[in-house]
Amino acid sequence: MATIYYDKDCDLSLLDGKVIGVIGYGSQGHAQAQNMKDSGGQVLVAEAQGSPNWKKAQDDGFEVLAAAEVAKQADIIMMLVPDTLQSSIYSREIEGGLKPGKMLMFAHGFSIHYGQIVPPAEVDVSMIAPKCPGHMLRQLYTEGIGPPALVAVQQDASGKARDLALAYASGIGCSRAAVLETTFAEETETDLFGEQAILCGGVISLVKAGFDTLVEAGYQSEIAYFECLHELKLIVDLIYQGGISYMNYSVSDTAEYGGYTRGSRVIDDMARDEMAEILAEVQDGSFAKEWILENQVGRPVYNALKRLESEELIEEVGAELRQMMPWLKGKK
Repeated sequence: MATIYYDKDCDLSLLDGKVIGVIGYGSQGHAQAQNMKDSGGQVLVAEAQGSPNWKKAQDDGFEVLAAAEVAKQADIIMMLVPDTLQSSIYSREIEGGLKPGKMLMFAHGFSIHYGQIVPPAEVDVSMIAPKCPGHMLRQLYTEGIGPPALVAVQQDASGKARDLALAYASGIGCSRAAVLETTFAEETETDLFGEQAILCGGVISLVKAGFDTLVEAGYQSEIAYFECLHELKLIVDLIYQGGISYMNYSVSDTAEYGGYTRGSRVIDDMARDEMAEILAEVQDGSFAKEWILENQVGRPVYNALKRLESEELIEEVGAELRQMMPWLKGKK
């Protein structure tokens, strides 16, 4: 079982007198910087000069500097730019500002776990990974609560890395819920597997396969959309609220029985074997290598697949049906 920390285990005063540099003012960056500032932290923000996020950070009351200057001034440096940009930003602007006694932090372990960033041995390296998007992290903080987070320590040069990381978790509001201890390897590998096999890969492929099956059998595409995609949120919300058993309690007996007896025919041994292969590709670095090379050559596969998916019938039908539901606020 995981070791779990709460507010009582975190000492926010450990951040007193320390400058916290947030690299990137995107989804997580804006939320973590604002939460930390509201908790009394001294926060600097790094962004590309003149960019919309630079202006947004200034409008939110932050001193905004180049990443190299933030790295020089900050005692704690939190990397909140996308994985694909971290290595180049680190080598160009962050590495030179790292000195003994500083701590380099991440919200995801990809760059460290796959060796894209190799910090000097004399600095602490840790992770606080909130388990929610940035806008929700900010909203929950303003409501006096917070989401769970993960904490991991890769290097403990000071002997205080875990305590400092937990103080950071407290500052952004996560210890109000719980902070679970993990490792960079475990966080990275489970996160990538979950995205690929379930959340962004498996579920979407399942939805599209179900939609296509109904349409090819002669059913109206609008009805197929409702049955295979639209109602998915209702089921996920029930699972999110009370687990699988609560979902089964809430749906009809017919739906519950159908799920028990037919679900394993869809996710059969062959599907489980594919999941194991996907996990192996994450563990041995094959996926990381593929994704890193894909970005180095301008994302040709990514761009082609993104375009092809946008042209699928399920997207066309969904766009039309959502016009009938003005309460939905989809954002590009």
